[in-house]
Amino acid sequence: MTDSPASPATSRLALAAAGVTVVLWASAFVSIRSAGAAYSPGALALGRLLAGALVLGAVLLIRREGLPPRAAWPGIAVSGILWFGAYMVALNWGEQEVDAGTAAMVVNIGPILIALLGARFLGEKLPPRLIAGMAVSFAGAIAVGFSMSGEGHASVLGVVLCLLAAVAYAGGVVAQKPALAHGSALQITTFGCLVGAVACLPFGRQLVDEASRAPLSATLNMVYLGVFPTALAFTTWAYALARTTAGRMGATTYAVPALVVAMAWVLLGELPGLLTLAGGALCLAGVAVSRSRPKPPSRTPADSVGTGKAP
Repeated sequence: MTDSPASPATSRLALAAAGVTVVLWASAFVSIRSAGAAYSPGALALGRLLAGALVLGAVLLIRREGLPPRAAWPGIAVSGILWFGAYMVALNWGEQEVDAGTAAMVVNIGPILIALLGARFLGEKLPPRLIAGMAVSFAGAIAVGFSMSGEGHASVLGVVLCLLAAVAYAGGVVAQKPALAHGSALQITTFGCLVGAVACLPFGRQLVDEASRAPLSATLNMVYLGVFPTALAFTTWAYALARTTAGRMGATTYAVPALVVAMAWVLLGELPGLLTLAGGALCLAGVAVSRSRPKPPSRTPADSVGTGKAP
């Protein structure tokens, strides 16, 4: 699918789909905090992916969409291994080694990498508004990160793992974009999730052992991660990505830190400080700038007379 101008209705649907993704991905951080206390990084990733693949497979069968075309499989395989597999394991592991603030700051280089890789491999443009918006949002993410660090700890291993998660995330998104030109969002997401689950099968024994001992709340959070932030959110992401550039979609995810702050406030009673609130506001402002488009030049009455058209 090309990046040709979409109709206003399609653009609104794509924006709504991106909004659903961002909200559900933000909620994932709250669930990971609970499930991660009972499940190791690989087991949690596998359980999440199996739950997501089960739901996506059922929907795919109901809709009778079948297998994606052969041309879509390279992108599905790469995005499945990098994004659904490596990213989830590395992020789960990294967040056990570093405090939340450090993880947020390191992982948030992902959208910047997406824009750069999209320009290099997909031929996408880097408009000034996108660059400016990403700079503002990244500054906000750093502010949120510092405010969340507190007296936490950070290890070299944890920072490296979060960096690997960011690289895997960016590579997966850029690989997924061409695949969406050949298959539907549901097809690309379903089989990407399956590829990621297969890649995580070595953690199967850990998952079985830990599931037998884990509290019900942790297991329910793992299932929630699979059904909503994975099955639903990755599908709405793919729908929106097929209708815009990878760089613009990556910049949209900078709204996640702001939403995480709000959800932690409402659901966990964690009152954010002024620096956290300011950082969240910057994140949202940057997203607004990055997704805005320059207004067309206004036409003067003289132009209208010269062309014979009404102003």
